[in-house]
Amino acid sequence: MLNRRALIAAPLLAVPALVLAGCGASADGAESADGEYTIVASTSVYASLAEQVVGDAAEVTAIIDSATQDPHDYEATARDQLAVQDADLVIMNGGGYDHFMEELIDGANDGSGREALTVVAFNHDYPNDGEAEEAHDHAEDEHGEHADEEHDEHEHNHIEGFNEHVWYDPHTVEHFVEAMAEGLEERIPGAADDIAANAESVITEIGSLEDQLAEIEQAHAGATVFFTEPVGGYLAAAAGLEDVTTEGFAESVEAGQDVAPATLLDALESVEGGDVDVLVVNAQTGGSETDRLIEAAEREGVPVVEFAETLPEGSTYAEWMTDNVDALATALDD
Repeated sequence: MLNRRALIAAPLLAVPALVLAGCGASADGAESADGEYTIVASTSVYASLAEQVVGDAAEVTAIIDSATQDPHDYEATARDQLAVQDADLVIMNGGGYDHFMEELIDGANDGSGREALTVVAFNHDYPNDGEAEEAHDHAEDEHGEHADEEHDEHEHNHIEGFNEHVWYDPHTVEHFVEAMAEGLEERIPGAADDIAANAESVITEIGSLEDQLAEIEQAHAGATVFFTEPVGGYLAAAAGLEDVTTEGFAESVEAGQDVAPATLLDALESVEGGDVDVLVVNAQTGGSETDRLIEAAEREGVPVVEFAETLPEGSTYAEWMTDNVDALATALDD
């Protein structure tokens, strides 16, 4: 039987390791019928990191591989189901973000020993097992009556108070890469040395990213940032910035709901009143309320920075995040 709890709320492990998602997985690892180890990730962010670490020793694919696709409302296809069915390792963000992966893994419950790595488990803010499972059960109870209806796809199993955009937290990604590399070294022993070297290179790049964030903190600690959605929150926090987002604004936008008029008014007053040094918006989603904030920021000379949810084509994770950090630093320097 599929260990659903391991997928929804995998615990932080004292020694990073792959989180088993099925029964009977061999310690030696399983390979596809053609002998090639296969990895399927929910988004191009994690697929790119996996490719950097594993090199040519495995086939890596992403379910969402386009910057035009929004993971929040993605509907999995039959081809996606086949990809997960044939995978040796599945990588998902977790925390309710890529809910379609939970459905795909459920559909591929064939006792093959498939493994899953859940990235939110490596974030220090992620609730422990009991808290996360309780939040998940509550979400199922709250929305279960709509399960057979066509409703807003944003209404999936978020954990209240937790920002699931953990790939914007370099520290989380660093731990994820370490865990992935350790597991892959065991599963693909013939490429273990290369995998270890590749992982060290990626971790070094992430370390440079953290150094850049420390420089921003030194120069701009306490500067304020307003988020129209939670994307990029971890990056700004690591740079020592203060989140002054009006309560309820980002949550409504992310859920695809109208922002309450009073909340919108408070947000506009915050931007227009000089309380905001940088406005951060989601480059892939938005709405009329977000547009009004952008217009207000432009009138007041408040710099606007766009952060996306998926990896730009042709970029590595470190390159992408470096561009984001540079954009944040430039905005603060203006």
